[in-house]
Amino acid sequence: MPMTVVITRDVPGRTRGFLASLMPEPAPGVYAAAELSKAVRERLWAVVCDWHGATAQGSVVMLWRDDKAPGGLGLLSLGTPPRRLADLDGVLVSVW
Repeated sequence: MPMTVVITRDVPGRTRGFLASLMPEPAPGVYAAAELSKAVRERLWAVVCDWHGATAQGSVVMLWRDDKAPGGLGLLSLGTPPRRLADLDGVLVSVW
């Protein structure tokens, strides 16, 4: 079970409370879990997507170890600007 990090900006309190119920918040808007299963991570993301779709408020980025993704880092994002990871000549960069 890989480490998962969720970073939020300007999200409703409901979203922050939900994330805090699953993961510690070591810094404002940053949630981290050392061992979060894939099933829990996918369910967490489904709930956050549903709530974001209803309000379209703020942005959320989730990162986790993914050996099949560029640089071994999985990334999902909601909000503006949309983000994705790309391998640029061996250097992992975030593009939007």
